[in-house]
Amino acid sequence: MTTDFSAPSSRGRLNRPGRAGVAGLELVFAAVAVWVAFWLWPHGVVTIDVPTEQGKNLVATRLYGQWPAISILLGTIAAVLALDVIRQTVLAVRARPRKQRKNPASEPRD
Repeated sequence: MTTDFSAPSSRGRLNRPGRAGVAGLELVFAAVAVWVAFWLWPHGVVTIDVPTEQGKNLVATRLYGQWPAISILLGTIAAVLALDVIRQTVLAVRARPRKQRKNPASEPRD
């Protein structure tokens, strides 16, 4: 079995500096998603004060409606986008074509 260490074709390259632009856009979308999630969360939170017979107030906080669910969904989407930002950045910066290795068996020995 022989291994071909020649440079990959331009179609199959991983190192594409344009991926940094994609990472930047995804980072902006993730930031907007987090901002919208924090903006939506209070819309679904209600604090209820109920007086008891002992003269004290019982305070309860309830979540209702789709607002907390949408906030959680947006937070999850932002987390996935952040992971993809890391992946795109690594592929834009670190991935380089492999250099062709010399076969040590083909070199003459002294």
